[in-house]
Amino acid sequence: MFESIGRSIELVKASWNILMENKKLLVFPILSGLVTLVVIITFALPLIFAEILMGPAAAGSGLFMVILFAFYAASYFVVIFFNTALISCVNAHLNGREMSVGEGIANASRHLPAILAWALISATVGIILHLIERRAGIVGRIATALVGGVWSLVTFFVVPVLVLENKGVLDSVKESVSLIKKTWGESIVGSGSIMLIFVVIGFIGAIGVLATLALGNMMLFGIALVLFLIFIVVIAVVASAMQGIFVTALYSYARTGVIPSAFSRDLIRHAFVPKQAGPGNI
Repeated sequence: MFESIGRSIELVKASWNILMENKKLLVFPILSGLVTLVVIITFALPLIFAEILMGPAAAGSGLFMVILFAFYAASYFVVIFFNTALISCVNAHLNGREMSVGEGIANASRHLPAILAWALISATVGIILHLIERRAGIVGRIATALVGGVWSLVTFFVVPVLVLENKGVLDSVKESVSLIKKTWGESIVGSGSIMLIFVVIGFIGAIGVLATLALGNMMLFGIALVLFLIFIVVIAVVASAMQGIFVTALYSYARTGVIPSAFSRDLIRHAFVPKQAGPGNI
């Protein structure tokens, strides 16, 4: 347990160091967040309007599902596009070159058809999981959590393969599965480590806000709450950038067998924990 916590801290440090050397990488999650906000606002009104028109039945109507699918597709497209740009810049840095924000976006633009195809597939999976969760109650929620986790695992390297190897979506999915099986096994630890640490940081911040509420000063609480919301946005941006850095480094190692200089060999190798043998297996 303590070794895992130590590795998580080291992962954050290594990704943080790369981020500090390339602060421009923060631009991509910021742009992604801003454009996603526009997408949310754009689709919120049609969804609300559909619900007002059709009442409770709106959530299961064909019109509602079409709008919801379009929202999923647009959201995924935005996230994947800027992740592609981020990964392009990180990969250039890991290979001793520098790529500007504009060059990263230009490189992502060259992969628009593949990005759109992957966004549509991701949206389809998202809609299917939404329907399962909505119609099957607690069982559906458990099922979607499991299926969603497996889907995230097998598609872990799709975007790096798509942008760095110029492969189509289906080939990228196959290659992603192959890289996971060949290199680390089936249970991801490292990727979640970075997010876990930022969740802990956010939780500590939330405790601080609640502490101001206990003082009984509502003005102080309001100021603390606003600062906390800003803080959450900041750490979300930083965490997203660091996650992109880490995924790119893992991909680089999986493809070439060479550990990026910012990451120690043991750190990368233990980022994924092989699946343990079950009863009766050797």
